Amino acid sequence: MKQKKYFIIAALILVIGIFIYLAFLRSPEKNKGGNARDSSFGKLATQIEGFIVKPSTLVDEIEVSGTILPFDETILMPEVAGRVVILNLKEGKMVEKGTLLVKLFDEDLQAQMRMLEVQLKIAENTEQRMRTLLNVQGTSQQEYDASLLQVNNLKAQIDILKVNIGKTEIRAPYNGVIGLKKISVGQYITPLVQIVTIRAVSTLKLDFSIPEKYGDAITANTKVDFSVAGLSNTYEAAVIATESSIESESRNLNVRAVISGQIKGIIPGSFAKVKVRLGSKDNALMIPTSAIVPQASQKKVYIARNGKAAFIDITTGVRQSGDIEVLSGIKPGDTLVVTGVLFIKPNSPLKFSKVK
Repeated sequence: MKQKKYFIIAALILVIGIFIYLAFLRSPEKNKGGNARDSSFGKLATQIEGFIVKPSTLVDEIEVSGTILPFDETILMPEVAGRVVILNLKEGKMVEKGTLLVKLFDEDLQAQMRMLEVQLKIAENTEQRMRTLLNVQGTSQQEYDASLLQVNNLKAQIDILKVNIGKTEIRAPYNGVIGLKKISVGQYITPLVQIVTIRAVSTLKLDFSIPEKYGDAITANTKVDFSVAGLSNTYEAAVIATESSIESESRNLNVRAVISGQIKGIIPGSFAKVKVRLGSKDNALMIPTSAIVPQASQKKVYIARNGKAAFIDITTGVRQSGDIEVLSGIKPGDTLVVTGVLFIKPNSPLKFSKVK
């Protein structure tokens, strides 16, 4: 029994000795690891970069999407039903204003016209005889007035018939390019049938929309730049008008501009990237966005003061690419910390590896 007790005590002493030995072996590794961390922080400290604040010119602009449109675009449709007897639609070709494009059957109307013209000639001869008789008191004023009324009535009927004949002719409303025709000769068409689309492409329009907060910055003759996919150049357009109200759903203001000159390769309906200049500042303070340390309700930056980090509040303005405008909080000549800001504490010493 005593031997068993001594054996247990010896085992406990052995286990305790092993733990003490292992702890002794690990203690240098801890110290070594601590030195490694210290050296890591030192390495981070040497990688801190600075940025000297300098005034620069800031062009405030926004980029929105737009659509290239023809200056005028009309879907031609007949006013009356009828059979197509003449079709002068040269697809993809330019036509002049007033060119006859489509003619519908009108022989019945032409026959009525000839009949009314004969009746008018007879009525005019009768009116002339009645006037001669009236001058010599050979007829009454009432009979002469009746003959004159007949002449005027026939002229009115002829005018109505001319209008109806004109409805059988579809002419180009302006100089433009004919699209793809949708009818053929001999086809019977009604006022619901679309014949063709004509577009005035000698001048193009650019339609786009901007957020409502920028509405006051857009006026007539405001210049905008745009680019189109497939073309490497940037082109200019001048605003001619804006919509009279803001769209209730998108909260945007629709704007229309006219493209300067004819540009080869731009097709109506193309998508365009539009850059709208809202203004410019000559002494704007622009800093890298990486220098900003966001807080709950404000923005802060670290600046170097007497070799130490000062944590100050700033107010920002326009953001452009990787830079942002600072409205208050810093001044020209201040040196900002732009890298390693998350590892710096207020009043900690600063050592810059590079200053831009």
